[in-house]
Amino acid sequence: MQRLVLASNNAKKLKELAELLAPLDITLIPQSGLGVGEAEEPHGTFVENALEKARHAARLTGLPALADDSGICVDAFGGAPGVQSARFAGEPKSDARNNEKLIADLAGHENRRAHYYCVLVFLRAADDPQPIIAEGEWHGEILAAPRGEGGFGYDPYFLVPDLGLSAAEISSEEKHRRSHRGQAMTRLVERLNERPEIRR
Repeated sequence: MQRLVLASNNAKKLKELAELLAPLDITLIPQSGLGVGEAEEPHGTFVENALEKARHAARLTGLPALADDSGICVDAFGGAPGVQSARFAGEPKSDARNNEKLIADLAGHENRRAHYYCVLVFLRAADDPQPIIAEGEWHGEILAAPRGEGGFGYDPYFLVPDLGLSAAEISSEEKHRRSHRGQAMTRLVERLNERPEIRR
């Protein structure tokens, strides 16, 4: 397997996942490069939305597909924004407005614990009866003010406690080792390697 369609049009997510997949000699192609628009994400769970996106991309391109559904889950909000993380402040999607709403809603809360969650779904084809599913979590706290210029999404506000740095202040290599997406990709690669028929 050399070509894999990414069921996302997020350029920063493409860069991050392409870097994580580089050791496998896989070319990751964004679905937008193949004329595929974003799928609907109607479900209340990360895994269902990831499956929806992967099937959409695989069906319309005829290629194996990789989908990511991820978000931030805040303890004080009972796990919200969760699957709505990218649209927390409504449409159109905006990292700046999402972060502004997050900080405003957290005002007055002592509990600022949160975690990032990621689920990756790999499908050989749209009707693959054996999707490979891998997940990862990254625990931290929400800062009151942004720090750092790297990353994307909520990263400037996500404190990595043992480092004393935000997710936007650490190197991409360190982020790949620690992050929810990095953990999920490590597990996905392990499962891909357990099924050699997929890599032919």
